[in-house]
Amino acid sequence: MMTRESRDGQSPSFRLDGRIAVITGASEGIGRAFALAFSRAGADVILVSRRREKLLEVQRAVEAAGGQAHVIRADLTRHEDIVSLAESISKIKTADQDLVLVNNAGFAFTKPAIEVTEEDWDRVIDLHVKGAFFCSQFIGRHMINSGYGKIINLSSTWSASTGMGKSTYGLAKAAVSHLTAALSTEWAPLGVRVNAIAPCATLSDNTKRHMQENPTRTKQLLSLIKLGRFAEPEDLVGAAIFLACPASDFITGHTLFVDGGWHAADG
Repeated sequence: MMTRESRDGQSPSFRLDGRIAVITGASEGIGRAFALAFSRAGADVILVSRRREKLLEVQRAVEAAGGQAHVIRADLTRHEDIVSLAESISKIKTADQDLVLVNNAGFAFTKPAIEVTEEDWDRVIDLHVKGAFFCSQFIGRHMINSGYGKIINLSSTWSASTGMGKSTYGLAKAAVSHLTAALSTEWAPLGVRVNAIAPCATLSDNTKRHMQENPTRTKQLLSLIKLGRFAEPEDLVGAAIFLACPASDFITGHTLFVDGGWHAADG
């Protein structure tokens, strides 16, 4: 029988059958695209966000396409909500389902460093870093107990770049990439793979609004993307499914830039 660690010469699977994927920030944008794609690839999905009504819309879309989705409302800046989330997952997950966690919850933030307030700092760091860490810790315990699991963190091109107004956000996303490498080191011997995806600007509703309000800034950002366009949420789906599926079982600790060539060397 083919196990998770040995394929006996068979081609690796890009399917997610028999897996349950916990997707934070699943109410819209990238998280919504992940939920639909993971379901199409065979996974049951657990949708997590503060906005229950939006989650229910995504749940209906998943179920209309023949998938199975569960909704859990949680504020991931609150430690007690993360504890409750992990407890709920233990009640939903069956013994034979492998877990995937996608730490996608977050928001774009641009503000000159001289104007950043303590409240701004706490909002950015608490969700992107604290939330990702403790979701990984509590949900990772399920994976460690079963000897297998996948964690996919959402980093950003700003984790490795500097730009006007991006000090706080870039610092948070650099921390996410570092967390990815650190957890992969600790948990690889326990069967848990931890990787990250680093997209460039991606066209969610909020991002589109900011771009319309700042056309000069938008033109500048677009000039950095070698493929000549901003990312759509669906552009990140292939990378996410790959990192979640058995085909990537020998990859851990990696941040995969899905950025249209932002970081490609100029020729």
